[in-house]
Amino acid sequence: MSWNSFGRLFRFTTWGESHGPALGVIVDGCPPGLPLGEGDIQPYLDARKPGQSRFTTQRREADQVRILSGVFEGKTTGTPISLMIENTDQRSKDYGDIAGKYRPGHADYAYDAKYGFRDYRGGGRSSARETAARVAAGAIARKVIPHVGILGHVVEMGGDKVSGFDAAQIAANPFWCADADAAARWETKLDAARRSGSSLGAVVEVLADGVPAGWGSPVYAKLDSELGSAMMSINAVKGMEIGDGFGAARLSGEQNADPMRPGERPGDPPLFEANHAGGTAGGISTGQQIICRIALKPTSSILTPVDTITRDGQATEIQTKGRHDPCVGIRAVPVAEAMMALVLADAFLMHRAQVG
Repeated sequence: MSWNSFGRLFRFTTWGESHGPALGVIVDGCPPGLPLGEGDIQPYLDARKPGQSRFTTQRREADQVRILSGVFEGKTTGTPISLMIENTDQRSKDYGDIAGKYRPGHADYAYDAKYGFRDYRGGGRSSARETAARVAAGAIARKVIPHVGILGHVVEMGGDKVSGFDAAQIAANPFWCADADAAARWETKLDAARRSGSSLGAVVEVLADGVPAGWGSPVYAKLDSELGSAMMSINAVKGMEIGDGFGAARLSGEQNADPMRPGERPGDPPLFEANHAGGTAGGISTGQQIICRIALKPTSSILTPVDTITRDGQATEIQTKGRHDPCVGIRAVPVAEAMMALVLADAFLMHRAQVG
């Protein structure tokens, strides 16, 4: 079985390929009565769509969403919501030269080994084009948890980390970067990589505020593990951490502790003096900010020739032409935000189902 669905109570299934006529998603488990229209979804798709700067793929897709079911008179009905996004700027001929070759770093060989054939036009289901459907589903998830604020931003590109945080800067540059100085450096670095036919990796951080204590489960549906599964399912993600993540292994017990003190008034939640745990403990939210980071590898589609083999096992060289992101981390930000929203909406509904 190929797993194309994610979630438990709030569940979504994506469909379609990079170079097919359309792609989309079916969202099941959405509560009824929520206001929803195409205008509620489109801004998130606009944030993810390609061709918005010279630092992203120049494929031109409007990514206009259509609601096909599950909404009546502007409200969700509680039945499956079906969304469709048409593909309008495919250039399948760009992939003709690689039809008989495997692109190193891509899923070409793995797909062929599993299914016995592959869709070489942009990778089919393995293409990051599929993430448009996730972003659309994430917009609906945000309707389920309107009190939760979700913010994603790039904190590292090509090994160069940010040194400050100014949320107002995130929308002021093409990198979703909260550090103006870092954004200026990244522009130079990414231009150089693009001109040389190469690419850069990145680290994206996603923050969620307003999540109360209690979401998640202590063993097999830990909030941490659900987030890990969601984030690791995003194309090109090779690592994910919560809170201090791997950095926690370098701390002592007292350094890693998140000290607590009483709330300001009797009955108030406790106040935390640190958040090394990233907003979870024992798989359950603590009421603090949820913090996770994902590491994205450099784009595998590059103009620099790389050694590979053909489908019949002959040694050859490949140079991937076409329109590709020189840093996939940039457009991964809205996708990571969407996956955060989808996990949290599911966690909220599971929590409500168990404890009311």
